[in-house]
Amino acid sequence: MEWLTSLAPVLTPIFGMTGVLGGAWMVYRGNQRKTDTVDSVQTMTQGFTQLLEQHRATNTQMLERVSTLESRVERLEEEQRQWRRWKAAAVDYIHQLRALVVKLYERPAPAAPREIAEDLGDGPDG
Repeated sequence: MEWLTSLAPVLTPIFGMTGVLGGAWMVYRGNQRKTDTVDSVQTMTQGFTQLLEQHRATNTQMLERVSTLESRVERLEEEQRQWRRWKAAAVDYIHQLRALVVKLYERPAPAAPREIAEDLGDGPDG
């Protein structure tokens, strides 16, 4: 046991230095883990930000497409209304012309072509 106490002046600084180095290593590892944690949080935040930006861009594109489609539908509906008005006016005009033909020639008006007979009411149902 005396030999151990005789080595105390030599071992004490070695154990002290080992303790200091061990403590420094633990502080370094703790800081490294904090840095890694911060880096991973920043990476995750950037990922979510990019995802959110992509989602917003997709929504913006979708809104543009929907508004374009709505304007096209409105234009088509207006064209349909114009065609219906034109068709109604044309059918009325044809009826007037047919009545005029009947009056002038005192005979029945010729049969309407098959394509428009249904619209004029001359078809098999009319």
